[in-house]
Amino acid sequence: MDTNLIEKINKETAVIYRDYSQNKFNERLIVNFKQHCKKKKIKFILSNNIKLSIKLNLDGAYIPSFNKSYQHLGYAYSNNFIILGSAHNIKEIRIKEIQKVQILFISSLFKNNKNFLGLNKFKLLKSYTKKQIVALGGISKNNENKLKLINCFGFAGISYFG
Repeated sequence: MDTNLIEKINKETAVIYRDYSQNKFNERLIVNFKQHCKKKKIKFILSNNIKLSIKLNLDGAYIPSFNKSYQHLGYAYSNNFIILGSAHNIKEIRIKEIQKVQILFISSLFKNNKNFLGLNKFKLLKSYTKKQIVALGGISKNNENKLKLINCFGFAGISYFG
């Protein structure tokens, strides 16, 4: 993880760490990154491991669309702990609602892949939930003005911030 990227991020941004290529997270690396984020007052969230997020006292956890588990509902965590989730269709939105996510990422807004939605389908999916929605997928400096058309809580992107 490149901690130099943190220096360029404003306080309204949260960092989600995800690495699906490994079965086990490097806890020392995560704690180090958490400390850098804390200095800049940036939220640091771990993907797909709520138990470890709680253990390391992170700001929250992210549940990807492929994770259908409800096991975390039995965990105890602080009121400030935030659970994020992602969905690509109505069925996944309902699962994330049962998983009690507070903020929902819906994708893919612009990125032309198997989950491509476009503006109209995105707005339709957004209308099926009362959760705060974050737009995800293919967002760039060139199309960020179109985000005003969908009235979302926020947006996320790898290439936008990279």
